[in-house]
Amino acid sequence: MSELIRVTGLKRSYRSGDRTIGVLRGLDLMVAASEMIAVVGESGAGKSTLLHLLGALDRPEAGSYHFEGREILGGSVEELARFRNTRIGFVFQFHHLLPEFTALENAMLAGLIGRMPPQDARRKAMGLLADLGVADRADHLPSQMSGGEQQRVAIARALMTARSLLLADEPTGNLDAATASRVFEVLRNVQRARGVSVVMATHNKSLARECDRTLLLRDGVLVPAGQEMVRP
Repeated sequence: MSELIRVTGLKRSYRSGDRTIGVLRGLDLMVAASEMIAVVGESGAGKSTLLHLLGALDRPEAGSYHFEGREILGGSVEELARFRNTRIGFVFQFHHLLPEFTALENAMLAGLIGRMPPQDARRKAMGLLADLGVADRADHLPSQMSGGEQQRVAIARALMTARSLLLADEPTGNLDAATASRVFEVLRNVQRARGVSVVMATHNKSLARECDRTLLLRDGVLVPAGQEMVRP
């Protein structure tokens, strides 16, 4: 497999009153193209911080981040925004669909923000909704859909821009076990069919074991997870 991401020596800390709390302490990570990785760890270990850095939503205090062989941390605000809008998709625990927009309109929005022509955005969004099994919900508002259906719409929205990488932060954390399993299967199918790499932060050890690799975030660094898997 070719290399999609290589992160070296990533550091990020936060101020809390007079204290500085180190979250990531020289973290290293390699993600191959078309690979699905689960990142597990206790609450507050820094899983969301890591995903924010990988998605260029935040900048580290130290370290390098190469994406498809190119160092991206030195880019301007505009360059990082363009990188996010054209290469990466985000899926969160709470799907954050706009309540006044239909499923189709919510999915289209990411493409429109990325300056995709409206007709192209509509066509692509409808295709994604169909692939994810919710095309019949295209004209429904979020309030008219189940939690699993809303999460599928959120995945469609993410795939509007995720040409290479999909970042998922507890994407099944707000769902019951059966729905969580179905949503994970959707992510797995997307990864296999579209060749998109997926980095998923999760507390669900059963789903984590279904990924290609599971890494434990502990004391600010990543280590292969073995018997120290966190409880769901």
